[in-house]
Amino acid sequence: MAEENSDKLPLLHSIDGGDRGGGGEITNVLIFSILIAVCTSFVGGSTYAYSAPVQSAIISDLGLSTADYSLFGSILTIGGLFGSILCGKITDYVGRKATMGIANILYFVGWLLIAFSQGAWSLDSGRLILGFATSLGDYVVPVYIAEISPKNIRGGLVFMSQLMFFSGIASVLLVGLVTRWRMLALIAMLPCVIQLLGIFSIPESPRWLVNVGRVDDYETTLQWLRGKNMDISQEAADIRCLQDYIDGVENIEGDSFFNVFRLKYAYALTVGLGIMALSSLGGTTGILYYGTAIFESAGFSGTIGTMTMALIQLPPSALGVVMMDKFGRWPLLMYSAGGMCLACLSLALSFLLKEHGWLTFYSPYLAFIGISIFSASYPIGMGGIPYVIMSEIFPINIKGAAGSLAIVVSYLSDLIVSYSFNFMMGWSASGKQFIFEHDHEY
Repeated sequence: MAEENSDKLPLLHSIDGGDRGGGGEITNVLIFSILIAVCTSFVGGSTYAYSAPVQSAIISDLGLSTADYSLFGSILTIGGLFGSILCGKITDYVGRKATMGIANILYFVGWLLIAFSQGAWSLDSGRLILGFATSLGDYVVPVYIAEISPKNIRGGLVFMSQLMFFSGIASVLLVGLVTRWRMLALIAMLPCVIQLLGIFSIPESPRWLVNVGRVDDYETTLQWLRGKNMDISQEAADIRCLQDYIDGVENIEGDSFFNVFRLKYAYALTVGLGIMALSSLGGTTGILYYGTAIFESAGFSGTIGTMTMALIQLPPSALGVVMMDKFGRWPLLMYSAGGMCLACLSLALSFLLKEHGWLTFYSPYLAFIGISIFSASYPIGMGGIPYVIMSEIFPINIKGAAGSLAIVVSYLSDLIVSYSFNFMMGWSASGKQFIFEHDHEY
């Protein structure tokens, strides 16, 4: 019983934001390392939002059907599924820095294929590669930031990856309104250049260095991150002690993927996988991938709606960085889920009124209000906190396997929503939103 309780306490502690102990200065090296790392998150956000402002242009230029474009939108999540199976092992084997480098190279290839596409095959191939790269970034960036950050400010710094993710979404939505789809794909590559130039100048994760036996390097790296005048002896000892514990556990349990399904990890695994699934099943990818089309279907200006959707999500994303460690994870999750539920209800009512010809003057504004509430609610909680929790709750000896499994669940949920969204819109737009609203109740 004591062992079970000890496994649960760290999880509850981290979700409630209790892990505020410990200290550490924010050094220039730490800031630079985080900024370089979150370039991957920025490109990931650009990848997610790309299909929204370019839908009409791509369908027209390449002669795609609704089914073809639904495949293009959803195939990102298929690539993400493949990547999520491997992301934990890749990150543990080659290191955090190298994994971010691999993701950026794949982003280059994917964007080039899309930019020079002459048909559906190359378009889908590029999107598939982007999905693989995005899954690597979704996993490695929060893990890297969590492992190099002082624990008293770790939650807010990890949330920086989500701030940049939503900044990437906003940038593509805005630029996509005034740029052709091929040029937009080339512009989306620019942050990759910044990261590839800077990644050689940032330190590797001290925890990973210890994990692979580079004991002589991890203290030097930790000192570099914390500043030359900071006493790192206690933190270094804690990292080494944790690694000794992991080695002992692996000697007893063995190094197997299926260790993640042991009963003592069930609580953490249930919370981690559950929150990743619910974050996606609430209709997030559908609104993100096809937001412009939703506005136009509701009778609202696609341009004004897309601009609002892009801009309104940035302040909540920035607030999340500040509020994460002050208020904890749970209150922000509840606020976010409640807002998303209200947003889907507003969207459902909008299309219900339109379908029956009731209050037709007001129905487009209900859709606008719904997506605006969704854009303000999602970033501050359900958009970022699941990844923060994922980086915190899993013991490091199963972090690779459990993290991969969590990303698999996230992308599988995204795939279900993104591919079925357009078909559900054709079947019953209001019914679809009521389904997503019901998901948020859980």
